[in-house]
Amino acid sequence: MLRWIIVILFFGIIEFYAFQALRTVSKNTIVHWIYWLITALVFGNVIFQFYGITRSGFGQSQGYAFAFMIALFVPKMVIIVLMFGEDIIRVPQAIYRYFTKTPIEAGGYLSDRRAFLSKIALGLAAIPFVSILHGIYKGKYNFKVLKYTLHFEDLPKAFDGFQLTQISDIHAGSFDNNEKVLYAIDLINEQKSDVILFTGDMVNNKAEEMAPYKTMFSTLSAKDGLYSVLGNHDYGDYVKWDSDEDKKANLESLVQLQKDIGFDILLNEHRFIEKDGERIAIVGVENWGAGGFKKAGDLKKASKGVDTNDFKILLSHDPSHWEKEVIVDKKKYHLTLSGHTHGMQFGIEIPGWFKWSPVKWRYKYWAGIYKEMDQYINVNRGFGYLAFPGRVGIWPEISVITLKRGAREA
Repeated sequence: MLRWIIVILFFGIIEFYAFQALRTVSKNTIVHWIYWLITALVFGNVIFQFYGITRSGFGQSQGYAFAFMIALFVPKMVIIVLMFGEDIIRVPQAIYRYFTKTPIEAGGYLSDRRAFLSKIALGLAAIPFVSILHGIYKGKYNFKVLKYTLHFEDLPKAFDGFQLTQISDIHAGSFDNNEKVLYAIDLINEQKSDVILFTGDMVNNKAEEMAPYKTMFSTLSAKDGLYSVLGNHDYGDYVKWDSDEDKKANLESLVQLQKDIGFDILLNEHRFIEKDGERIAIVGVENWGAGGFKKAGDLKKASKGVDTNDFKILLSHDPSHWEKEVIVDKKKYHLTLSGHTHGMQFGIEIPGWFKWSPVKWRYKYWAGIYKEMDQYINVNRGFGYLAFPGRVGIWPEISVITLKRGAREA
């Protein structure tokens, strides 16, 4: 009960300030009624859509309900910051006037300032509102090919210039535009990489989500093969199943589906790619995540039979695995490929200069290339999207990494 009281008070304060800003700018009663009608419809739809979600899972209808709530909520947060800040000044002034019997001038300086700030607040609130709507309409399919070149002194000579393409977090159950998905698949193939590596979360919850896209993804091609691992969503842990057998059968179906597409799925296993008598190891672990996520990954098992001196590329869905276990492992994993964070699908990026997202407060390594202890990780921002059906500032990513032998040139 206390939790609901806090939630109601929280949203009540936000709505109070947002409406005050609107009422200060517009005295039109019809505009006021439209405001409250839209607010009621959006929040009512959220309650309706999320009722009983444990069994059905998070689908497209829930995603859009959540998205429209965010589209209204975030701009109102901008308004409350400005208006509440102004009240911090107004309240002491009101108390002073009360005790000193200072008269209040109707339509005077304070009233003008309030109106001015209300206009500024509404103007600034329009920026995230428009950005979120753009993210829903176009941002979620705004695929970017991000290219990196990494240098390793112990890379086998035969693999100098070896190119890999990484995709991650497909989340097929969220897609609503086949044409855009097919465009992205063609974009992957256009890179003509030696190998394609998928780092988990093919679906949101169930294998059947991927079935409509099986034929599309079966067109993926790379001369040295396609390899994949599982992510936390692939296990079906976030929906209620009628039985453990059904849940197990779902996972088996997903594994088989990946094989049918052409992926060599690595379940705590490894494979070698050989060229001119030299080799590199592709090591794949099941999901291992800190902070309550499934820990099915077994790095020791996956690399059994891989020599310490072998050049190793590790596929591990959650970047927290790299931080907690991988970089301290004696076998040295030269390059780890992860995903999972999606960059929170929200942030600000200026390539080569600035990168920020709220997800950085949860994950130390959350997007792009990082280097620690002479080892690299690439955290892919994700191919698809989850929950919020859009992306704002953090675009869907196809990573293309070229491996070069020798030290990086100055």
